[in-house]
Amino acid sequence: MADKTFVEVDKNMTVETAIKEPDIRFYDVRQAPFDIYGLYCPQTEPEFKRLPDSIAEATSPGVKRLNLQTAGGRVRFATDSEYIAIKCVMPYVTRNAKFPLSGTSAFDLYEDTDGGSRYRGCFMPDVGITDGYESVIHVGGRKMRYYTVNFPNYNPVTTLYIGLQQSAAVTGGRRYRADKPVVYYGNSITQGGCSSHAGNCYENIIARHIDLDYINLGFSGNGKAEEVIVDYMTGLDMLAFVCDYDHNAPNVEYLRNTHLRMYRQFREKRPDVPYIMISRPDFNLHYESSIERRDVVIDTYRYAREAGDKRVYYIDGQGMFRGPDEDLCTVEGTHPTDVGFMKMAETIERVLVRALRHGYIND
Repeated sequence: MADKTFVEVDKNMTVETAIKEPDIRFYDVRQAPFDIYGLYCPQTEPEFKRLPDSIAEATSPGVKRLNLQTAGGRVRFATDSEYIAIKCVMPYVTRNAKFPLSGTSAFDLYEDTDGGSRYRGCFMPDVGITDGYESVIHVGGRKMRYYTVNFPNYNPVTTLYIGLQQSAAVTGGRRYRADKPVVYYGNSITQGGCSSHAGNCYENIIARHIDLDYINLGFSGNGKAEEVIVDYMTGLDMLAFVCDYDHNAPNVEYLRNTHLRMYRQFREKRPDVPYIMISRPDFNLHYESSIERRDVVIDTYRYAREAGDKRVYYIDGQGMFRGPDEDLCTVEGTHPTDVGFMKMAETIERVLVRALRHGYIND
């Protein structure tokens, strides 16, 4: 007799993607009253993206492709619907052995309150999806609530619709405490690999904790500080800049030739924006190389401080995962689990709050 599949054995693992609600109405998130954050001109572009095409193409072929992966994208709104549904179209579906489909390709839902944002669930895709999916989360009785839906960290999205009860009210979402975003630049960890779902990357955790908008410019394997993209980032009107650039430099010499140059290029246009630089958190995987790379980052920090820069900050990545549950922090020695991302968020958040203490955000 043939073995049954896993979901036949455990029905609790079955994912229902067909939406059966008879009173549903779908809204295009590109239209009012929905508010989109973290993406480049989503109302006018044929697909969601993080950079202008001209910048992505001029940076590298890798960035051109990864630009369409929607890390950091969010849609905010308020409604009294008893359920929230999504229907999305994707040109392809990202699958990777290191983290689940919910981490690469799914949307998730948070309820935003005066006391912070509460996780309400993941819009779980079926394992066999190929070009998009639909899903619904029931949130309870009719009551006006504010919501954030996070876009996938590692998948492109062409179209997103939000489904609500036909009779439900829908308005704009909660506003962040500051008009300007924090900009994060870096690698696959910065992009969100390998969180279990979109809301668990460190930028999203920080955004929920201190109620700040952000832009995720982490490019998996392709964060290499090219002058084109650095020049673009210096033109963004931002609250602070977090430079998580280390991993994707091909070698120590390349890092030495680009890390200080990126800082100087940034400071030419943004002399007063808080600049936070981080060395790699997975320090022990390649110990000798990590020491050399950290020295490069520290040299940039020392240069900045000796030049009189009082708005530059350094975070030593070696200490991020230390302490209880240190062995639970990565999937394979490099990419953080949710435990690792929480520890990263706690460390970066403390420094970010300190950097923004004097007049950058309203308490």
